[in-house]
Amino acid sequence: MAGPAKPPVPLKVRDEIAGGVYANNMMVSHTREEFVLDFVYLAPTQAVLNARVISSPGHLKRIIKALSENLRRYEDQYGAIQEGTPPKKDKTVN
Repeated sequence: MAGPAKPPVPLKVRDEIAGGVYANNMMVSHTREEFVLDFVYLAPTQAVLNARVISSPGHLKRIIKALSENLRRYEDQYGAIQEGTPPKKDKTVN
């Protein structure tokens, strides 16, 4: 038998985060203890790191599961998404 339901934790969103950020590229790196997801806006003349998310391996697995499930629901509703081509490497961006 399940215990009593816990009330939801209130979520405070800071003003500077509420609007979100745009990213058209992502880089992933990892150590044994954590994954680092860098979300980048890649423009023709520069690249800007807009957000960095650091997560444990176990939580990253849950993130991937949630993203996969939501992608499936999206495609069920709106149709298959064609995967975009990777951005071309520009010699002016390091």
